[in-house]
Amino acid sequence: MKNIISKVILGSLVVGTVGFAQAQKIDAKAKKILDDITANYNAKKNTYFKFSFGSGMKGQVTKTEPGIYYSAGDKYKLKIMDTEQIFDGNKIYNINAEDMEVTIAKPNGSSSMFSPINYLTSYRKDYNVTYNGKKTVNGVSTDFIKLTPVKANGLKYVYLFVDSAKKQMVKLEQHGTNQDVAVIAIKEYKENQDLDPNMFVFDKNKYKNYIVTEL
Repeated sequence: MKNIISKVILGSLVVGTVGFAQAQKIDAKAKKILDDITANYNAKKNTYFKFSFGSGMKGQVTKTEPGIYYSAGDKYKLKIMDTEQIFDGNKIYNINAEDMEVTIAKPNGSSSMFSPINYLTSYRKDYNVTYNGKKTVNGVSTDFIKLTPVKANGLKYVYLFVDSAKKQMVKLEQHGTNQDVAVIAIKEYKENQDLDPNMFVFDKNKYKNYIVTEL
């Protein structure tokens, strides 16, 4: 489970051997849906939601854990299991309570910063996009969109399930080339809350007994 979280949430996607790039293909209907949802999120002062994070192999989820996520602009805070991640707009802070470690790094071209909605922007250059019709997810009628990497990035494909009426993400499934699967199912939304001004600030005084590594 920890390896899955490290890969999907906290780490960088391992970029494999890249073949000749193919022309990117984006379905017009899928693009409009994703762009509408992106605009909706960007219009909010901040966003909060609970989610469940599931992992497994060969398309079968065998374990799930709850998580919470806050975002405002490009800043965010994620909590899941014994791990917390903060992006303050400049650096990413990965805090592991179990191992009492903090890793600090600046995002770069090879980083895949976690956001349950990061595919709403990354699809524009990294994926072929197809609209796969309607599918009911947890009682919600969703539009099913499939993303296939344009070049090798450790993923076989990504499934997005979105509520077009509310312009919100409902679920995403990330399937790796090594047959692992990670699923984020979003449960509860809140928007435009009065957040603590220090919500996205890393306070080093709270982690005096931790091993801190800055990359």
